[in-house]
Amino acid sequence: MHTFQPISIDLLEFNPFTKIGKEWALITSGSKNAANCMTISWGGVGVLWGKNVVFLFVRDSRYTKEFIDQNDFFSLTFLDESHREALNYCGSHSGREGDKIKAAGLSLGFRHGIPYIDEGNLVLLCQKMSATRITEDSFLAPDIKEKWYKDNDMHTMYVAEIIDIAAR
Repeated sequence: MHTFQPISIDLLEFNPFTKIGKEWALITSGSKNAANCMTISWGGVGVLWGKNVVFLFVRDSRYTKEFIDQNDFFSLTFLDESHREALNYCGSHSGREGDKIKAAGLSLGFRHGIPYIDEGNLVLLCQKMSATRITEDSFLAPDIKEKWYKDNDMHTMYVAEIIDIAAR
């Protein structure tokens, strides 16, 4: 187990375009009995409803979505480039048939009972505030459906308060 130290959100230096869009992250949800993770590359951070939040998008078909929907908390773990293969694996394989975390060469840690990926270097622990299913009638740009949802595998947008941050 690695030693994570709590850090104040005021000390967080974070470029969401790089961290989320290019480096990616793992969202992990569940419990000590059962947890799953998946790679995300869509989302952001900001302030909403008077809280410091993350917002991210998970497709209906993803097994991890079941864990997110069944739990009040999840984590976002950021890993360095040496874990790119694990990020690719977690973004392209399901945990329905086995232990995806172990198969990716990763391990779980827990903070406040919330699972996270122990190999990370930055963890955002989050409490869900809202879940909004993206529907075709919400698209204002005409090409979104054709480009991103040909198979109708829609996303749910989750907004969650960042309740703790740990880094090493």
